[in-house]
Amino acid sequence: MLRIHFEERDIARVQIAAEPDPLWETVLALHHVAPTGRGVPVYGAWRARARRELDARGLTRAARLISALAPADARYFPDFLTPDAARDGLAAGLAALRDTSPVRLTAECARAALPDRLPRWSAALAAGSREPLDELARAFQEVHRAVIAPDWTEAAVTVDSDRGARARAFCRGGVDGMLNSLRPALRWEPPWLYVDYPQDRELRLGGRGLRLIPSHFCWRRPIALADPALPPVLVYPVEHSTAWAPATTRSCHPQALSTLLGRTRARILAALDAPATTGELARRLRVSAPSASEHVSALREANLARSRRDGGSVVHALTPLGTALLHGELAPVRLPH
Repeated sequence: MLRIHFEERDIARVQIAAEPDPLWETVLALHHVAPTGRGVPVYGAWRARARRELDARGLTRAARLISALAPADARYFPDFLTPDAARDGLAAGLAALRDTSPVRLTAECARAALPDRLPRWSAALAAGSREPLDELARAFQEVHRAVIAPDWTEAAVTVDSDRGARARAFCRGGVDGMLNSLRPALRWEPPWLYVDYPQDRELRLGGRGLRLIPSHFCWRRPIALADPALPPVLVYPVEHSTAWAPATTRSCHPQALSTLLGRTRARILAALDAPATTGELARRLRVSAPSASEHVSALREANLARSRRDGGSVVHALTPLGTALLHGELAPVRLPH
C-alpha cells in the first residue's frame, strides 16, 4: 500500500496531466510487448503489430534495452527514465534524460541492480561515459516513433475521456469528489490517499501538490516515483473498451463517412469513440456548443449515439451500431434463400 499524505496547501496543487506522457507511455507499453505469454487482451492487436514493427525496423535491441532497465515485473525501475520534463513533450523528456546527473545515475542504477542485467552499460556509466545515456535516448526516440506515435491520437483520446470524467467529478464535488472518482485503485480518506501498490510506502507531499498522469498503457495498478524528493506524480490506468485497437488495425474511412454524413457530423461520430459532453466535443472539434448538440441529436435519432446523465452533465457515446459504422465492422447481411 502506498500512503500519500496531503497538507491543506497540497489540495490546491493537485493537477491532472493535459495529455499522455511520452516516456511513461513508452516504458509501460513495452511491458506489454516483452512477455512471451498471451498478455492483456485489450492490447492484443496493438502488441502483435508492435512486435512486427520492432522486428521489421531492427529495433528489437533498442526495445530490449528499455525493457532491461524497466522490466514488466520489476518492483522498482530507475526514476530517471521518466523525467518530469516530459510533460512538455518527447524532445524535452529526452533532453532531461541525457542530462541526468552522474550521482543520480549511480544511485538509481545500484538500487535497480542494473549491473546484474546490463553489466557493460552500467560499467560505462560508472567510468563517466555519457554514451549509454545517448544510446538510451535514441532507443526511446526510435521505439516511440515506431510503436507509440502511430497510435498517439487514440491514446490521447482515451486519456482525454478520462480527464473529462475527472473534471465532471471535480465540478460535482471539488478535489474530494475528483479523488474519490479514482476508486477502487485509489481510496481518498483525508488527509491520506491510499493507493493499491506492491510495496508498503509513505509519501508526504509537503506542499508540493500531486500531479496525476492518466496513462493509456498503465495496467491494473498506479505507479509513483520512488525518490520522494522528486516532483510527486502518480501514473494511473484509464478505462479501456475491451474492443480497443490501434488505428492501424481498424478500418475507419473518414472520407467515405464525410460523404455519407457530412464533414462535421462525421467528425462528431469519430470524436464520440471516446465518451464526451457537448462542451468537450465543441472544444475538441472547435465548433459551437449548439452545433455539436445538433449533430449529436441527429446521430442519436439514427441510433448511432446515445446520451446519459452523469451528475450535472450529459455524456454522449457511440452505440454499437455507431461503433460498427465508424470502424467498418458491420456484420454481413444474410439474404433469405
